[in-house]
Amino acid sequence: MSVGAAYDALRAIDGTDVHRDEPMARHTSFHIGGPADLFIVCDSVTALSDTLDILAAEQIPFVVAGKGTNLLVSDSGYRGAVLVLGKQFKKHVCEGEYIRAGAACILAYLVQDAFSKGLAGLEFAVGVPGTLGGALAMNAGSRDAWIGSVTESVTLYVPGQGLIRLRGNDIEWGYRSSGLPGRGIIVEGELRLTPSDPARIRAEMERSLTRRKQTQPMGAASAGSVFVNPEGDSAGRLIESVGLKGTALGGARISDVHANFIVNDGGATAADVLGIVNKARTSVRDRYGIELQTEVRFLGEF
Repeated sequence: MSVGAAYDALRAIDGTDVHRDEPMARHTSFHIGGPADLFIVCDSVTALSDTLDILAAEQIPFVVAGKGTNLLVSDSGYRGAVLVLGKQFKKHVCEGEYIRAGAACILAYLVQDAFSKGLAGLEFAVGVPGTLGGALAMNAGSRDAWIGSVTESVTLYVPGQGLIRLRGNDIEWGYRSSGLPGRGIIVEGELRLTPSDPARIRAEMERSLTRRKQTQPMGAASAGSVFVNPEGDSAGRLIESVGLKGTALGGARISDVHANFIVNDGGATAADVLGIVNKARTSVRDRYGIELQTEVRFLGEF
């Protein structure tokens, strides 16, 4: 693996912005993470294709990241390339009941645009951070409403094949999961919404936002829900019931607002967060025999 050779070649690609040893703490909502060997922003499908060809030739592993809102990066960083989709992938258009948007579109923008057009179906996403691509990959939402339910199609870039389009009905959607990861890089999504009374949409958005503010540490440095809720129960309830709400390690702490959130109070390391994750998992397993599964993505060596 030659990071130096890849860096030189990547700099010559039109529509890419590449950095070496980029601190990932700058690119995650946790504000935690050591340097990635390469951090690459690709502004077009062509730039993405050329970038992947170079990484393959140099045998450099890569991951695709959006706004890093559910990502915990190791303190030692990532030995590979982090890809971020840029300009071309931030555009969106609204045509009738459909919104077609690039994977790098901020989900909050789509929620507001849908409301302005009198389109219902995204109210559940008010206050949800991150991009459309990330939301599609993890089927963002709740047990009652999720983005997969309004997805008409998803376009992927698959190395060696190019662009492929999947119908929403052909994608396996689950609770906080989808069949998309591993199939290719999400570059675009098409959402089918429902015309509705703007007053009703606004009221539902306000209810969703109020509920989120009351139950989540909004504004704090975190990566959202740490664990997936086990069937028929709540990870937050289980963690709180074993007395861990408010527990701190270094600069990381289990939120006093919701026990399924870990917040960075300032200066937290990935090791601090991982220590709390392991303590919560062990305590819940010992008390209830339930093995909590993490929802947060881990990048690098832990």
